[in-house]
Amino acid sequence: MNTATASETLVNHSVVSKDRWIAERKTLLAHEKELSRLHDQIARERRALPWERVNKDYVFDAPEGRRKLADLFEGRRQLLVQHFMFGPGWEQGCPSCSYMADHTGGMKVHLEHRDVTMLVVSRATLVEIERFRQRMGWQFKWVSSNGSDFNYDFGVSFAPEDHAKGKVDYNYRVGPFPSEEAPGVSVFYKNDAGEIFHTYSTYGRGVEVMMGTYNMLDLTPKGRDEHNPNYTMDWVRHHDRYEPTGTVPVAANATSASASAKGSAASGSCCHPDA
Repeated sequence: MNTATASETLVNHSVVSKDRWIAERKTLLAHEKELSRLHDQIARERRALPWERVNKDYVFDAPEGRRKLADLFEGRRQLLVQHFMFGPGWEQGCPSCSYMADHTGGMKVHLEHRDVTMLVVSRATLVEIERFRQRMGWQFKWVSSNGSDFNYDFGVSFAPEDHAKGKVDYNYRVGPFPSEEAPGVSVFYKNDAGEIFHTYSTYGRGVEVMMGTYNMLDLTPKGRDEHNPNYTMDWVRHHDRYEPTGTVPVAANATSASASAKGSAASGSCCHPDA
């Protein structure tokens, strides 16, 4: 692991002539194009994955009442679900999942015009969800899977007895995870006959697909500027809990993922960094 801080890198950074800079930039551009082509290839492979039929009749609590999974498509064929870490009894949702959700509002109208409905699902009760959603000022649809197997079946909630064993099945492998709730993104398709299929899910760092801020930070000299090996996202706050603009908050000591998500004074990340 490179332990040099962003500040150290900036102080010692090389400065060259414009011709040298252009030459170096062209070398990087060739690598960026390779990455773009690989990204396109993986997207094709993702779309070519076989599907699995969803046979359970999942029911959710929504602001307008009880809704089945089929209802959540809202007349479209494709459904994107953010699995948001927010368990029953928690005072607030996960800061890192909130960071993801902050990017949702601007995407909604564009996704809908590409036959995609996007919404958020958590195991917290609808009352808990609505209280937190209003605090954060979010307008996207957020439903509760409380009382159903949905979160468990799609690998983002773990039974207490399983979590107590120290290892859970998350991100297609068995290992430790610091919370009974986990982040993820799942995709579903509904055909004209009303049949629903699970087409894709991503977990761990795969959920960065929703974090457009990261893409912008990756363009900057300091990059993501994350140095906590246990909780890389310990700098992330709920957007109404940041220090005034221009100050750099002291990283929280995230000793417990679930404690942070449940609303302790610390607001460190509750998403596992390496999963």
